[in-house]
Amino acid sequence: MNRFALALSTAIARITESALGPYQSAVVRIGFSATWLLFLLRELPHRQELYGPDGPWSWDLAEQLIAGNGAFTALIWSDSRIWFESVYGLAVLSSLLLLLGWRTRTMSVLFMVGVLSLQNRSIFMGDGGDNVLHLMCVYLVFTRCGQVWSLDARRARRENEARARGERVVDRVGPVLWIVLGLMLIAVTGAGRLLEGDPVIPALLWAVWLGLGVWWTVGRLARTDQPRILLDVIGNMVHNGALLVIMAEACLIYATAGWYKIQGTRWQDGTAVYYPLHLDYFSPWPALADALSSSATMVLLVTYGTVVVQVAFPFTLFNRRVKNVLLAAMMTEHAVIAVVLGLPFFSLAMIAADAVFLPTSFLRRVGGRVARARERLTAGRGGPAPVPQTRAPEGAEETHVGFTA
Repeated sequence: MNRFALALSTAIARITESALGPYQSAVVRIGFSATWLLFLLRELPHRQELYGPDGPWSWDLAEQLIAGNGAFTALIWSDSRIWFESVYGLAVLSSLLLLLGWRTRTMSVLFMVGVLSLQNRSIFMGDGGDNVLHLMCVYLVFTRCGQVWSLDARRARRENEARARGERVVDRVGPVLWIVLGLMLIAVTGAGRLLEGDPVIPALLWAVWLGLGVWWTVGRLARTDQPRILLDVIGNMVHNGALLVIMAEACLIYATAGWYKIQGTRWQDGTAVYYPLHLDYFSPWPALADALSSSATMVLLVTYGTVVVQVAFPFTLFNRRVKNVLLAAMMTEHAVIAVVLGLPFFSLAMIAADAVFLPTSFLRRVGGRVARARERLTAGRGGPAPVPQTRAPEGAEETHVGFTA
């Protein structure tokens, strides 16, 4: 009983004291924001046909559909071309800022609004990658995904250094951003547009806005550290729960995909991979597709290997070595799909979801190499050599009070 109580108390302390997986959540943030940003930029010339007034799925049809399913989309608030361009521009800007990690909590909310607004406006334009992005953009709102590899982490480090020198640190951008977005939220709610459909997303928008206000108020007015510690514990628990949901979602995707494949006759006889390689829509490189499908043995191995990896992966999470091998196999598979079948954004979305399982040691090594390469590049351009900084412990970058909670 004592061992059980000790293990339970240790688990509770681990969940509440820090936001787990700072590197994994940062990679997920970077991966999904980059995927959506690249997609929006690629489709910039065709945005009107895909999601705007010039599309085959007209605004009237979209209005009827939204009235039936209650999905959230800001594009249904007006059929104005100016409004569409504003929402599209917001989606691009929020994706870029979330990628850089600037005001990550606020940008994650705006990122979610952009994704849901465009995807729910024209639901027939998406694929499996869009479905994954659709789900993950909601989960990201609950994570503290700016702990590392972000402008927020850099700002927090500089603020802590300034406080250590006895300087007074005042955050002016956060409150202004909170007030502006709050006024917009109040105006949309007062006009009755926000509450027309399902109440989940509107409730989430209000909860995040009010939560950020409470976070900032407590940080400025609380006379003791207890209220700040309580809010930090709540933030850690919400982050860790969201990270667990992301992991469970990824496992569910692979498990269901694998088990459905097992039931298909083409997957059972080992020929399923052959057919998409000879579809014009999925053949950007016909010569490469022909070369891969020319060997019956190769087709058989890839077909069975895909099923085995997808079905087995959720059961290998507690064996680090086997999990890492299957994870590398799945990421390689998605990279091949991106090139051979011409599905780059689907593959990028799946790789971003897979990244939540990457080992922390591997991500630290990658981050260290990128930092050293950046330092050499800066030194090669004649810039000043960076002063080495003491690395803060995991989770310490975002324990400050601010609008990146």
